[in-house]
Amino acid sequence: MANEDVGVLTLRAAGTAIAIDTTGPVPSVLHWGADLGPAPQPWADLLGSSAPAVLNNAPDTPRGLTIWATERDGWSGTPAQSGHAAGTATTPRPEVISCTAQIDAGGGGRVSIVMNDDVAGFRDEVTFALDQFGVLTIDMTIERTGSGACAYALGGLRALMPLPDRATEMLDFTGKWCRERSPQRGPVRDGTYTRRAHRGKPGHDSPFLLAAGTPGFGFGTGEVWAVHLAWSGEAEYLLERLPEGAGAFSAVLGAGELLHPGEVLLAPGERYEAPTAVLTWSGAGLDGVAHRLHQRLRARATHPSTPRPLVLNTWEAVYFDHDLATLTTLVERAAEIGIERVVLDDGWFQGRRADNAGLGDWTVDRDVWPQGLAPLAEVVRSHDMQFGLWFEPEMISLDSDLARAHPDWVLGPFERLGPSARNQYVLDIGRPDAYDYLLERVSTLISDYAIDYLKWDHNRDLLEAVGRRGTGERPLVREQTLALYRMFDELRERHPGLEIETCSGGGGRIDLGILDHTDRAWASDCNDPVERTEIERWTRMLLPPELIGSHLGAARSHTTSRVTDLSYRLTAALIAHAGIEMDLTSANPEDLTAIRAWVDLYKELRPLLHTGRVVNADLADEHTALHGVVAQDGSRAVLIWSRSATSARGQSGRVRLPGLDPAARYLLRVRTEIGMGSRHEPQDPAWVTAAEHGIELDGSVLTVAGLPMPTLNPQQSMLLDARRIS
Repeated sequence: MANEDVGVLTLRAAGTAIAIDTTGPVPSVLHWGADLGPAPQPWADLLGSSAPAVLNNAPDTPRGLTIWATERDGWSGTPAQSGHAAGTATTPRPEVISCTAQIDAGGGGRVSIVMNDDVAGFRDEVTFALDQFGVLTIDMTIERTGSGACAYALGGLRALMPLPDRATEMLDFTGKWCRERSPQRGPVRDGTYTRRAHRGKPGHDSPFLLAAGTPGFGFGTGEVWAVHLAWSGEAEYLLERLPEGAGAFSAVLGAGELLHPGEVLLAPGERYEAPTAVLTWSGAGLDGVAHRLHQRLRARATHPSTPRPLVLNTWEAVYFDHDLATLTTLVERAAEIGIERVVLDDGWFQGRRADNAGLGDWTVDRDVWPQGLAPLAEVVRSHDMQFGLWFEPEMISLDSDLARAHPDWVLGPFERLGPSARNQYVLDIGRPDAYDYLLERVSTLISDYAIDYLKWDHNRDLLEAVGRRGTGERPLVREQTLALYRMFDELRERHPGLEIETCSGGGGRIDLGILDHTDRAWASDCNDPVERTEIERWTRMLLPPELIGSHLGAARSHTTSRVTDLSYRLTAALIAHAGIEMDLTSANPEDLTAIRAWVDLYKELRPLLHTGRVVNADLADEHTALHGVVAQDGSRAVLIWSRSATSARGQSGRVRLPGLDPAARYLLRVRTEIGMGSRHEPQDPAWVTAAEHGIELDGSVLTVAGLPMPTLNPQQSMLLDARRIS
C-alpha cells in the first residue's frame, strides 16, 4: 500500500509495517513496528501527528531524524554518513529527486529513494525492502559526483532506524573462543552504546544481533526491535538515545560497516555499496524475531533442500595423527551406525604435522598419504557416504613453500610484520595472483577427489590488515571480504552440488552475509554440552537448526575437561545439523548402541527439526531450559527439558510448554531411546511415568497451566515428543 496521495509510502507484511514520510527534502521513517492496518486514514493521521516540539535552547525548527541523518536536521547523534574530502565535504546536503514504491502481491515490497547532494558532491540511494515474513532490509549506496571533485575518504555509511520510548531494555552478545554468543542485557541509557567488531570478521565476541525491547521482553513476550549486519568483515552496531530524542522518537538503532581510515576513497564516478542491514520487529518476543529470520532464510533458492546428512568429523578423534588404517577403521565404524558424510579435518596437506607449518601449500602430503587421499575417499564412498575435506585457505604459514616463494602475499605491513596468531598469518586474497592460485588449488582438489563438502576454517583475527596497492599500503579488510565471497561463488559455480561450511575458530564468523555463500555454520569449537546448549540457543536467534553444525564429543570435553553423560551429550547435539566428533573406535558396545539409537532418532526427527518453528520457554530458574521445535501447523513438537546446575528450589512448579496449540489435544511422550536423564528426586511427577508410554493431555493444560516438571540432576536432560491427536 503506497498512500502516495497523503505523502506516505507504506510497506506491510506478516503483521508488521514501515511507513516513510516523503514530503520533506529528505524522507524520514514515520513508523516501524506493528501494522496499523490497510485503511489510509491511520497513515495520514500518523503523518499529521509526526512533527515534534521545538525545545528550549535548541534549533528554531523541530529536530528531525531522516533516512540520511545529518546535523542539518538538528541531529546531534551519530550521522548516517561520515567522511571528508581533504577536510571538505563534511556537511552533506542530500535532497530527494525520486521516490518509488513496488508492492508485492504476497505482502511487503520495496521503496527506493534517490537523492542528490550537489553541495558536497554525492548521489545517494536508499532501498527499504520488506519481505513477506516481515523482515526489513536497508541497502545504502553513495556515489561521488562532479568531474573536478577530489577523492572522498568515507568514514562510514550507517542505516539508522528510530525506536519508540517504550523500548527501554537492550540485548546483545559477547564471547570468546568456545563461549560464543554470550548474552548481555541492560537498560537503554542516554548516550551512545556502540559495539565495534574490529577483528577483520565478526569475531567470537560479535554483537551478532543488537535488540531493544519493552520492559521485561523475553523469548515469548514483549515487543522487540533488532538489527543485524549481513557482513563478514568489520562492523559497527549502535543504540543511541539523546535527551532531545530522535525527531518524534526516543532513540536510534543502527548498523554499518566499520571502515579503516583511507579504506574507501571515492574518486569522481566511484560508488560504495554498504552491507545490507537486516532489521526485525516482533510483537511476540525474541522467538518472534528468530521465526521471521528463519522463514526468510528458508525461502532462499540456495537454502539446503535435501535432508541434512549426519556428519563424522575426524578432528577430535585423530587430530594431526593421520593414518589410513586408523581412519579406515573409524570410517567403517561410522558406517555401521549410520553416518552419511565423513569430513577429514586438518593435517592432510604438505608439512602439516602440527599447527605451525604448511598453510598455503594445498597439496596432499605424500609422506602421510603416499597414494593421495583416494584410498580414504574410496572407503568412504564404498559405504555410500559423502566425502568432505578441511581447508583454511585464507591463511598462510611462514613455514610454507608459498610464503617462501611469495612473501609479499602475506597480508600485513611489508616492513616489520606484526606477530603471528595461532602460528599463522593471513593470505592477501585481494591480490589477483594470490586469489587465482588459491582458487585453482582448492578447485583442483575438489575435482581430483570428487569432494562433496568443504569445511572452510579461519583461525585468527586480521590485525594490521594492510597490503601493497599501487605505491603504498592500504587497509584491505573490505577487499578481503569481498574476495572471499567471490571465491565461494566461483567454487560453487564450478562444482554444482558442493556444500561449504563456514568455520572461524568455531563460531567467529557467523553472519547473514557469509550464509548467502555457504550451507552450514560451525557454532563453536566447544563440544561440551553445557556450553554448547547455550551457544546454540542464541545462535538460533539468527539461524535455523539445519544451518547450525553440532557434534557429539567425547565424555571428557577436549576444550573444557568437563565430563558429562552420553545421554546429555546426545540430546544437546540433536536440534541442529548433527554430527559426531568423538573417536568411535574407542567407544564400548553399550555406548555404540545408544549412539546408533540417536542416529535413528535424528533421521526420524530431522524433517521436523529442520522445518519447524524454534521455541524457548521463559523460565524463572536460570539453570533450567526448555527449548525445541514445533511444526509450523502446531501438529507436533520436540522439546528438551534440561538442567545445567543445581538450584535452591526443590521443584520447578508448573512449566508451560511453548509453541503448542491450546485448542488442540496432544499425545505426549518421553522419548527414552537415548536415556532419560538422572533425577534429583526419588519419584517423578505422575505424568512423567505415564508419558513413557504416551499420555493424552489438553493443549490448554500444556500451554496455559503448564506441567510440573521433574527436577533433574545437573547436566541432565529429557526429550519430550508431543503429537496433536485432535
